[in-house]
Amino acid sequence: MTIREAVRVSGPDAAAYLQGQISQDIESLAAGEVAWSLVLQPTGKLDAWFRIQRVNDETFLLDIDAGHRDTLVARLRRFLLRTDATIEAVDDMIDAPLTWPGVVDPTDERQRIRAGMPRMGAELTDETIPGEGGQQLIDLSVSFTKGCYTGQELVARIDSRGGNVPRPVRVLQASGDVNVGDEVTVGDDLVGVVTSAAGDVALAPLMRKVEIGDQVMVGAVTASVVAPAQS
Repeated sequence: MTIREAVRVSGPDAAAYLQGQISQDIESLAAGEVAWSLVLQPTGKLDAWFRIQRVNDETFLLDIDAGHRDTLVARLRRFLLRTDATIEAVDDMIDAPLTWPGVVDPTDERQRIRAGMPRMGAELTDETIPGEGGQQLIDLSVSFTKGCYTGQELVARIDSRGGNVPRPVRVLQASGDVNVGDEVTVGDDLVGVVTSAAGDVALAPLMRKVEIGDQVMVGAVTASVVAPAQS
């Protein structure tokens, strides 16, 4: 099963162009090094979350959750005016294993969910504010010391306010099996909807009043809001 798809950005202006578009400081990447990054809308909402590897001074490989490569290519081409760089879908893949904090096997959906790692098209959509993806996503993907990039203002403003966002992604440990689309409720209040599920664990963007340690209902079963697994 293909879980990642790749994009190549190359040309004399590739590094400078990417530096002004993405949240990661690629000027600090050595050849062969891999990092996570975001590319954002001018409003600061998410367009894509991906890995990037510096191949050499003028070539970068990016990979993203399968099914979302076209979105990444279209977004990166959007501001490619008078820039000597080529952005294209490729079959080459980043030559480094996919790793996430708290996950031994990144192809294991249950491990991904338990670690609180979001996925494009599930927890991460074009309505997502980066901070809603979780502190791990921010720590992996955002440089707060690099120069300006598209969408930076919202990310910086939320960070300065302690990361307080409207609907953070939470890990749910349920008393029975749950499904994508199940409503999450507290009393009579609808506080979110499950976006990823594997048996009795799930991810759901929840209203910020719901905190780790709280009890909720997921469909017809009870669940606890738990901290992401770290190892």
